[in-house]
Amino acid sequence: MSGPLAGVRVMEVASIGPGPFCAMVLADLGADVTRVERTTDAAPGAGPPSDPLLRGRTASIALDLKHPDGVAAALRLAEASDVVVEGFRPGVLERLGLGPDALRERNPRLVIARVTGWGQDGPRRTEAGHDIDYIALSGVLATVGEAGGPPVPPLNLIGDFGGGGLLAALGIVSALVARQATGRGQVVDAAMVDGSALLSAMLHGMRGDGLWVDERGSNLLDGAAPFYTTYATADGGWMAVGALEPKFYAALLDGLGIDPASLPAQYDRSGWGEIGKRLAGAFASRSRAEWAERFAGTDACVAPVLGPGEAPSDPHLAGRHTFVEVGGVTQPAPAPRFDATPAAAPRAGRAPGADTDAVLAALGYTPGQIASLRAAGAAA
Repeated sequence: MSGPLAGVRVMEVASIGPGPFCAMVLADLGADVTRVERTTDAAPGAGPPSDPLLRGRTASIALDLKHPDGVAAALRLAEASDVVVEGFRPGVLERLGLGPDALRERNPRLVIARVTGWGQDGPRRTEAGHDIDYIALSGVLATVGEAGGPPVPPLNLIGDFGGGGLLAALGIVSALVARQATGRGQVVDAAMVDGSALLSAMLHGMRGDGLWVDERGSNLLDGAAPFYTTYATADGGWMAVGALEPKFYAALLDGLGIDPASLPAQYDRSGWGEIGKRLAGAFASRSRAEWAERFAGTDACVAPVLGPGEAPSDPHLAGRHTFVEVGGVTQPAPAPRFDATPAAAPRAGRAPGADTDAVLAALGYTPGQIASLRAAGAAA
């Protein structure tokens, strides 16, 4: 393995969404990740999964964590690991006999990342939920959408991935750095409700300064400003405009062929409606490709809105190799990039349970003991 996390051993307890994303990021950066799957998910002859979130795992072991022998094997794996990543509701891991106390009794240096929606404490901690619920409560969802319209879910990027899995990965790396000084691991409580709130820090600063109101579609960065929004083109495409600063706004108007003197002042909110109509009319006169060519190489802060299927072919992204193909699936490449410890090209994920025997053998189980685990249904 290569990358800045080479040598870090991670035990990932299988889950969905932010947990696998966190483990994917760690694997991308060189960590040795063993994924613990359910025995019911292990199918003989199954091929590697196509899900990018499952790429890069070093091994996959299938254990029944409701069977005492399966739990014993998981404890032995945790003892040989630096990090455990889990995404159960609070209390579930404890009931299985794999809570932080049990894990740290075997390995005091272990970093235990608990990725949840509501967090390890608080009135909602045991309730079900999804990204949309967490960002609703944290105040983020209320900010997305058109004026007078309903809140619009920004996919599940803010809670699950930005405020959940990615923040958990940062927490893990931070705990590993702290361990160098203390010699001990710790629990990382990575709650999506906390992480999504953290991502809105600038918004709260703007509110405090009187620069943000709580009505959707009424602020500088939520589509209200005609110089920070999107415009339809003649062919049904869209262009994104982010000309916040006056010099960039001037370049925008120049590219559109609009005389600044014919418009209200850029930051005169009473004139934003008029400016928006003029800009919309201009963009509607040409195709997306024509506008992309027109603004290429300028400082107008204008870019074509590309779909997920188009983005990998963009000349800039293709030149940077922002996307790669893994197992026949085009997907984002590892990020960020490191000049001294570059990450290797990601590998396809391992089929569930494909490495059960090898992992158990590495943990000291004999062939007879492995056969017994299989016979008892504790491993698959």
